[in-house]
Amino acid sequence: MNCRVPTGLWFALATLTVATWRLGLAQQPNTSGKYAPGMQGSSNVHVMSHVPLGRMFTVGDIEAEQELSRPYVYVPRMQGTTHSTGFTIVSVKDPRRAKAIFTWTMEKPELLRAYGGLQGKYFKLNSRYYYAQSFQILQGSPNTEVGAIVFDVTGLPDTTTVKEVRRLSTPENPGGFHNLFTYKHSDGRVLLFTTSTGPFATIWDMQRFVSGAADQGFISRVPIPDVAQVASGPTQGRSGTLNTTGTYHDFYVGYDPATHQDKFYGAAWSQGYFIFDVTRPEEPKLITSITGTAGAGSYHTFTPTPDGRYAVGEQEYVYAPLRMYDLKPGLDGTVKTISRPIGAWTSDWKNLPHNHEVRWPYVFVSAYEDGLQVLNMMDPTNPYTVGYFYTYEGRRQRGWGGVDKPEEGTGNANGAFGVEVRNADGMIFISDMSEGLYVLKMDGFDGWNGHQWGMPNISSAQDWDSGPEGAPKPGKVS
Repeated sequence: MNCRVPTGLWFALATLTVATWRLGLAQQPNTSGKYAPGMQGSSNVHVMSHVPLGRMFTVGDIEAEQELSRPYVYVPRMQGTTHSTGFTIVSVKDPRRAKAIFTWTMEKPELLRAYGGLQGKYFKLNSRYYYAQSFQILQGSPNTEVGAIVFDVTGLPDTTTVKEVRRLSTPENPGGFHNLFTYKHSDGRVLLFTTSTGPFATIWDMQRFVSGAADQGFISRVPIPDVAQVASGPTQGRSGTLNTTGTYHDFYVGYDPATHQDKFYGAAWSQGYFIFDVTRPEEPKLITSITGTAGAGSYHTFTPTPDGRYAVGEQEYVYAPLRMYDLKPGLDGTVKTISRPIGAWTSDWKNLPHNHEVRWPYVFVSAYEDGLQVLNMMDPTNPYTVGYFYTYEGRRQRGWGGVDKPEEGTGNANGAFGVEVRNADGMIFISDMSEGLYVLKMDGFDGWNGHQWGMPNISSAQDWDSGPEGAPKPGKVS
C-alpha cells in the first residue's frame, strides 16, 4: 500500500512514452473527476451494481467466492476515520442488485492505530467454507500481534452463522500481515501464505490451524534471498540466504503442470521478485528472480501467466507502468537473474496501476484513480487496453490519507484498490477506497477457462475439491 518514489524514473518515463502510444482506447478524465455522459467507461464495460461502503479510505482489497451457488464478495475494511477495521460481506446473488449483508468490526476500534483489514481470502476445507482476513495493527494498540482471523462462513446467507474460528497471532513479529494467499497444494493440503513484518513469508496448514494445533499449523518460512547472492548465481535449488531487511508485500502461488511444481511468486518490497519451488513447503527452494530493474524498488505485486512463462509486475510509485517479464531465461538457468522487462503498459502516465488478476490473455487491473482497466497481453511485448471503467469520482491527486503530494508518491493512491474475477461467468468486482464496491461486466467475457486459450486452467481461483489441474490426485485430507 505504501508508495515511494525510487531513483531511475527515467526508465519508467521512457517506457511509458512507448506504452502510452499503444493505448488508443482509453478516454482520460479531467482533474475534477466529473465525466461527460457516456465517458466514464468504454462502451464494452457495463455497471451491474454499485454499493457505497462509507467514508474515504475505509475500503481495502477484495475477494470473491468462485462458485455461483455461493454469491459472496468480501471487502476488507481499513481503519480510515470511522474505526472500521474488519470486513463487509456483499451478496451478488442478483448482480444488478448487490447489497451489503454483514459487517464485522474488531473490538475496541477507538483504540486501534492501524491500516486495519487489508486483504482477505476464502477457502474450503472438509466441506466447510472459511474466510481469512488479514490485519495490520500498529504497535501500541490492542491486538498488534494478530495477523489474521479465520471465520466460518459456511452458513451464508444466514449471517447469524458467521463465527470467528481462531486468531493467527505472531507475537514475535508484531504488526500483522499486509497480505495473504490461500492455496490448494498439489499434495492435498490447504495452505495459507502470509506476509510478515520480518524478512520472510510464512506457510501455515489450515487443517491443523482450524483443528487447534498449538503451533497454529506452522510449516515453514519463505525467505527473502540476499540480492548479492542471487546475482552471483546459480539459483536453481538453493534455499537462499535470509536478507535481514525488507518484507514481502504481495504474492501468488500456483501449480506448474509442465514441471510438476507448486511455485511461490513473491514481491519483496526493496529487493525484487522471487520464484520458489514450494512443492515440499517444508523446504522452499529458490528457482529464479527478477532484481536490479531500472527504476528499481517498491516491488509490489507479481502475477504469472497460467503456463508460468510470463509474469506481470507492479512497482508502486507514481509514473510506474505495469511491466511484463519473460521468465524463461531464469527458469532455464541461462541467466543469473532477470533484470529487464520485455513490455510495459499504463492507462495514464501521470498515475499508476495497482493490483491485478491475470486471465490470459487479459489482465484485469485495479488502477487507483483510473478504476478498472482491462488489457490484452497476448503479445507481452505489446499489451494494449481493451476496456475500462473509472470507478473513482473524486478529486484527482487525492492520495492516501488525503495528502496532495504526488511528488512523494502518495498523490494517486486513491480509487480502485482491489480487483477480482469470477471465472464461472466473467463477473468483475472492484473495491474502490472512496466509492465502495462495483460489480462490472465486459462484453464478450462470459467466463474463463484456460483451455479455451490453449493454456492450463490455472489462475488465482482455486479448485478446492480437486486441487490444481495436472497435479497427481492425493488422498482426501481428513
